[in-house]
Amino acid sequence: MANNDRTQPVIDVEAPLPLPTGAPQLPSDATTGAALPPPYANPPIPQRTIPLAYSGPPRRRSSCLCYCMCFLFSLLLLFLLLLLLLLAVTSVLVGIFFIFYHPKIPKYYINSVSIPHFDRAVDASLAMTFDVNITASNPNTKIGIYYKGRSHVSVWYADTELCRGSLPLFYQGHRNTTVMEVSLTGNATSLLKAVQKEKRRTGSKPLVNINGV
Repeated sequence: MANNDRTQPVIDVEAPLPLPTGAPQLPSDATTGAALPPPYANPPIPQRTIPLAYSGPPRRRSSCLCYCMCFLFSLLLLFLLLLLLLLAVTSVLVGIFFIFYHPKIPKYYINSVSIPHFDRAVDASLAMTFDVNITASNPNTKIGIYYKGRSHVSVWYADTELCRGSLPLFYQGHRNTTVMEVSLTGNATSLLKAVQKEKRRTGSKPLVNINGV
């Protein structure tokens, strides 16, 4: 009777794994009596490889010049905005002033002029005195005028100032008319040259019977 029992090979779980094809053959412990190296004795468990994620190139930092230009541009923009705001506020205030006060230019009239002194000196200059009667009218209903130390009246011939006089110091109220007597004195050193120049240009004397001029 034939024996149908099949013999199953027994696998030794503690036996080292066979080396992969092409790997260098190491001597076994049967011939040398030494234990196999750790990579062959306990092979690593295969792990899943995770692909590396590459980030983009690092950002370049802005230079100091760029920061300075941005700062200056911001300052310029802020200055322009403040200037526009100031102009707008000024325009509004001026508009309110004109609407509320209705300012008008004062008017002046020369009533009379007298020359009590007009003399020619040795150096060909002219010493003169003019008495002028002036009427100052303030037509404003809500604005007064202060006449201070720099207010003056002067008499000119062409480009030559003949004499000058200061206006009196006073306050002129609204809708007020004031008559002033102003005395003007001067010493015109270049008047004769101006008269001679005018004579050559026109052929006539602009001033007559003044010490032979």
